[in-house]
Amino acid sequence: MTFSNRPASASLPFIKTDFPLFLAPMAGVTDPIFRTICKELGVDVMVTEFVSAEGILQAWERNRRYTKIEDAHRPIGIQLFGADGNHMGEAARIILDHEKPDFIDINFGCPVPKVVGKNGGSSLLKDLPLLASVAGGVVKAVGDRIPVTAKIRIGWDFQSLCAMDACRLLEDEGISMITIHGRTRSQQYSGTANWDIIDECARAMSVPVIGNGDISTPQAVAYVKENTAVSGVMIGRAAMENPWIFGDAKYYLLHGAMPPARDPQEKTDLILRHARMALESRHYGDELHTMRHMRSRILAYTKGFPGAKEMRSRLARVSSMAELEDLLSTLPRRRS
Repeated sequence: MTFSNRPASASLPFIKTDFPLFLAPMAGVTDPIFRTICKELGVDVMVTEFVSAEGILQAWERNRRYTKIEDAHRPIGIQLFGADGNHMGEAARIILDHEKPDFIDINFGCPVPKVVGKNGGSSLLKDLPLLASVAGGVVKAVGDRIPVTAKIRIGWDFQSLCAMDACRLLEDEGISMITIHGRTRSQQYSGTANWDIIDECARAMSVPVIGNGDISTPQAVAYVKENTAVSGVMIGRAAMENPWIFGDAKYYLLHGAMPPARDPQEKTDLILRHARMALESRHYGDELHTMRHMRSRILAYTKGFPGAKEMRSRLARVSSMAELEDLLSTLPRRRS
């Protein structure tokens, strides 16, 4: 069964497309280089790495690199986190004046201790009045200049599942779209995502709901589209290992089958291109700092890659482009 009555938003025109695919915001991952790659490979909508509202207010120039966007990446949102509605609204206005994103997204879902410890991210799921105040503060601050969206988890833990209540409050505060990750904060990224709760919220809300969690294959995208009321899906960790998932999912939705398998060299070439783009951009500094940053990206790309298991310890220590090229040259170049 396909849901033809999914809600659309006049202020979010990309929701009117047929089941948009979102790239999840991931710290240290969804930088401008990776966003360029995912856009080329079929993603519909992207959100930047999150940035602290307090960081924007106290050190705008130092934090501005997290909010820089390119027209080629549109539609794109900038994600903020914080626990003070007035400060969040002020930071949103600064971003709008300088960057012109397509929407502002509020992070109510990040589970990492350094964010939760500052009363940001998923910590607000323990205080829904504060969550509503933060959302309302941002919506009020930006007025009709831009839509405001939010991302939540289904609750802090299994004893406090609050997704439905949170969604209703967010909708009441003027949030234009809600993304739900189907895990609690206590789960972090373990266990399985609860798509029953995501679906229940999607059916109950008048604003679009985007589902997130355990979407790692085109078949999973198709299943969610056919069997839930969400308006689209957001893909995170699966895209780190396989950014082709967006194009593959679109192909599967259209043809009901997977596209032809690609050669291992196609992934090898992408790894090398990603590293070269990062070096050329100097987003992370000099070659050594850039390659240190790229190590986790390289390990994600080569997970399960034929012939890579034996050299993962070497890839985890790579420190130059020449060394990376040398290591990857020993991997299988074609399918057997």
